[in-house]
Amino acid sequence: MRTAYSVETVRAAERELMARLPEGALMQRAAAGLAAACAGLLRRVYGARVALLVGTGDNGGDALYAGARLARRGAGVTAVLLDPERAHAGGLAALRGAGGRVAVRVPQRVDLVVDGLLGIGGRGGLRPAAAALVAQVPPGARIVAVDLPSGVDADTGEVAGAAVRADLTVTFGAYKPGLLIDPGAERAGEVRLVDIGLALPGPDGAAVRALGRADVGALLPRPSAESDKYRRGVVGVVAGSAQYPGAAVLCVAGALRGGAGAVRYVGPAHASEMVLARYPEVLAGRGRVQAWVVGPGLGAGREEEVAELLASAAAEGVPVLVDADGLRGLDPGVLRGRGAPVLMTPHAGEAAALLGVGREEVERERLASVRELAGRYGCAVLLKGSTTLVAGAGAGAGAGAGAGAGGRGPVWVNGTGTPWLATAGSGDVLSGLAGSLLAGGLGVAEAGAVAAHLHGLAARGAAGGAPLLAHEVAEALPTAWRAVVAPGPR
Repeated sequence: MRTAYSVETVRAAERELMARLPEGALMQRAAAGLAAACAGLLRRVYGARVALLVGTGDNGGDALYAGARLARRGAGVTAVLLDPERAHAGGLAALRGAGGRVAVRVPQRVDLVVDGLLGIGGRGGLRPAAAALVAQVPPGARIVAVDLPSGVDADTGEVAGAAVRADLTVTFGAYKPGLLIDPGAERAGEVRLVDIGLALPGPDGAAVRALGRADVGALLPRPSAESDKYRRGVVGVVAGSAQYPGAAVLCVAGALRGGAGAVRYVGPAHASEMVLARYPEVLAGRGRVQAWVVGPGLGAGREEEVAELLASAAAEGVPVLVDADGLRGLDPGVLRGRGAPVLMTPHAGEAAALLGVGREEVERERLASVRELAGRYGCAVLLKGSTTLVAGAGAGAGAGAGAGAGGRGPVWVNGTGTPWLATAGSGDVLSGLAGSLLAGGLGVAEAGAVAAHLHGLAARGAAGGAPLLAHEVAEALPTAWRAVVAPGPR
């Protein structure tokens, strides 16, 4: 499991460690790791041309000390200072002592650029002077960001203006949420963590967590020798319409691959015929279930039906996943305090409608949006997108004392997937898969996080770098399942 910590938490751990170390020792640890990563990217250090973009804080000091190490190995290192009067004095002296030089412009013949402009405390994008330096970087030069690409918000991944786009980010002590959440994650490139000895809280103290394959494998429901299809769980699917019968088929496909013992389909006759023709294993009509999936392809005008099902499920204490058309016009009062778990799975457009904001705001502020939805509706929320986020009901604003930034609970971020997953019907498969995991006994947030991981892993394998169809994602789920439960290194 990867855990990412807020700036406040990281700063506190740094202060505690620096109090026990000789002055400057922590920066030297960071610089050593940074220099090693740069050397690995260059492959041949002697004769390489390296430019340092140096800001005024410790981030710039890390870059200067790393540059000095590279210069001692024969690289030609040039530092371009954002503010010469405020550059880190010790780092600058070390660079010059190692044979590095200072220039007023970025050299146009350079193999590697080190972004040391802003640290994890930077907010609001690059200021004009810093943006002007970044604009001087010649095309084709590889960029290594120090701790975080400058212009990316460390706590949220938001990019409010100009920002560096790195090939590699070398981060110190802990992952930061902005390295795992888009749009910041997309600008970070490959992320390499350098251990500098920070003592950090456990996973419950993280702001953001990402499941690894071993974590997913450990969470997946498995049948025992005494299991039958009912003990393994039955998931009910309310999906599809005359206009969108395929949504029912795809949702059921995901549900059948999610580990539940049986799938019960409740929907219009035409869609039911299509589902049963494709999947004769499905039970048709209402009956006892351990979880419901409601919404994919329902079409407009079925809000009353959704509200009735939510009320019925609440009375039975059965968890419900609400997706797509099931989210249309949903009243927060219908979900809050209902006594049974709910997982909402909107994409950015649906989330924007639920929050009453523009889609671009949700895409820009993904972490804040998923937390706001969880808090407002009192349920777990899976926000689909380039980085899928899952917030538990306790992760929203106003959730009280707890872990993570601002006293809010951790949010799961999914690191699997492929851009080819942006295809019609893929969300229907995800909903069915997550609903089946709910029926198998997983909690709502865990079901969302595990489903997102498997869904992305299946899509990556099925695509192979080419376009794919939603039903191919469902067909690839068994391969993804086996990949996370197989013994051996992951």
